[in-house]
Amino acid sequence: MDAADQACAYASAGARAISVLTEPEHFAGSTEDLVRARGAVTVPVLKKDFHVAPIQLVEAKALGASAALLIVRALGPAGLSELMSTARDLSLEVLIEIRDERELDLALESGASVVGINNRNLETLAIDASTSERLLRGIPAEVIAIGESGVVSRSDVERMARAGADAVLVGSSVSSAKDPAEAVRRLTGVPRTPRAL
Repeated sequence: MDAADQACAYASAGARAISVLTEPEHFAGSTEDLVRARGAVTVPVLKKDFHVAPIQLVEAKALGASAALLIVRALGPAGLSELMSTARDLSLEVLIEIRDERELDLALESGASVVGINNRNLETLAIDASTSERLLRGIPAEVIAIGESGVVSRSDVERMARAGADAVLVGSSVSSAKDPAEAVRRLTGVPRTPRAL
């Protein structure tokens, strides 16, 4: 797939941001994909990778990423604090990914402004949409909350919206579609239910 063409298709259909996998070994991504996508669209571009060292965020910024993914489970409290500090110094937005209440607490304590709830258990790869529904209740209204993994249909987006998600991160269901723009179009325009303050 051509990263620039895919990004253009997504953005033209209403995607508000583009997530680009850059991890080459397990996910066949590349930094070149990010550069190509960034050059093709004006919406924000997320560098989706296993970021564990400050230099990776410096790279993300240099490549033109608007934001970078930080996975709490991969970083722990000290690593999260260090990378959050680096991101602030770089004026690089971060999407902090969580999977349970303890990780949510760490994300909020770190000053997260955008939190993603991964419905996929990274150890077993099983998807449980109730993870987002449970954890969304604990995310303050002023923090952007994103439901991740297992979002395939409009009804999945509607379920996340009813639970209070501000957005969803959708991967393989749109990237593997014959018409990616139409796949994105079918998932957009869902009204969300605001979370309590």
